[in-house]
Amino acid sequence: MGFQGSVQAAGFALIEMNASGQGNSYAGAAAATRDASTIFFNPAGMMNFEGDQLVVIGHIIDPSSDFNNDGSSLAPLVGGGPISGDDDDGGSAAFVPNLYWTKTLSDDMKFGLGLNAPFGLATKYDEDWVGRYHAVESDLATYNINPSIAYRASDSFVIGGGLNFMLADVTLTNAIDMASLCIALAAGCGGAAPESLDGFADLEGDNFDDFGYGFNLGVMFHASEDTKIGIAYRSEVEINVEGEADFTAPTTNPILNGTLAVSGLFEDTDLEATVDLPASLSASLAHTTGKFTWLFDITRTYWSSYEELRIEYDNPAQPDSVTTNDWEDVNRYSIGLDYQYSDKMILRTGIALDETPVPSAERRTPRLPGDDRTWISFGLTYLYSPEMTLDFAFTHVMVDDAEINNEFESSVPTLQHTLTGEYEADVNILSAQLTWMLE
Repeated sequence: MGFQGSVQAAGFALIEMNASGQGNSYAGAAAATRDASTIFFNPAGMMNFEGDQLVVIGHIIDPSSDFNNDGSSLAPLVGGGPISGDDDDGGSAAFVPNLYWTKTLSDDMKFGLGLNAPFGLATKYDEDWVGRYHAVESDLATYNINPSIAYRASDSFVIGGGLNFMLADVTLTNAIDMASLCIALAAGCGGAAPESLDGFADLEGDNFDDFGYGFNLGVMFHASEDTKIGIAYRSEVEINVEGEADFTAPTTNPILNGTLAVSGLFEDTDLEATVDLPASLSASLAHTTGKFTWLFDITRTYWSSYEELRIEYDNPAQPDSVTTNDWEDVNRYSIGLDYQYSDKMILRTGIALDETPVPSAERRTPRLPGDDRTWISFGLTYLYSPEMTLDFAFTHVMVDDAEINNEFESSVPTLQHTLTGEYEADVNILSAQLTWMLE
């Protein structure tokens, strides 16, 4: 089962873990624990419902991310002229599934298992777009296995914890301006002008032989019969990726081919990279008054661990590929409301503000072009039978216009082209959930 998607929360974190919480924009997610999907948000919440459950969820995520060029330019050492190519929409629709299961071990203890995707992204541009030297395709799929335990310490206090075993599969591609490379190598390539001899880089890797691991912890306090407070923490996870770099050079210029052969550059080779996926801390409140339940949440994501993306090659002649991020720790704020419409139906709504960790236009890249996001969500829960509950939710995410002025990082100065412009983006998310009571 593949877990991948476009980026919907801070950075490339994915928060789409259920449909029951999405209807509230995930407000109160660590306190309003309604079903087995609480394994992700706060494992202590498994003690908040009777019996055992199996929960299956699917999300359709449809982003739009239109780039408008505003003076993208070649490296100064090759004249600094405009880069050719069209604007493009890098948004790529995706399907994201989740699965959760709980088993009662005693009156005061439950075991749970979650399968989900805490991180992911998918952007894809045309191979001849204006930003092709920065990015064409970017795809990160994660596969997380999350066994968990919850224990009721008292009538008002529950603790929970779990382990996370995470696999990742990554693809990154972009064009290479081989003509500008010729200028740096003093080869000339027969007077070829910049952009006239484009090559291509296809980097693929995974950590299937060395999975990343971390943990999550949660506590829940019942302040009263109507008020619950939840606090949850997910640890940082280190992902060590190994894979292959496949470089393609045009065959129409013998000077270029000879120069590359002598230099040893852009030969197919193995690669490795390490990425520290961030920790997060959530505090949630759920308070019921009559038929209404008010939900609040603040989540801090520690993106400062994502300082750079460095890809190292086994080929000693090939310098590292480096993207400096300097990302910042950010907050996500959300407020939501449940209305008990009838014995069988609950109506939900919620809003959220999701801050971007990208510090500036200079650090924004077309692989991750987002900015601050505002969520507006609606959902409903329907008790189909005593054994089955259905949840549906829809979210529209409005993304602030994002300026980009990113210079491609390279040890070859003639390849340091700059992508300048603005992104206009939004996202639609549709989710459905089936919850089965197993006993």
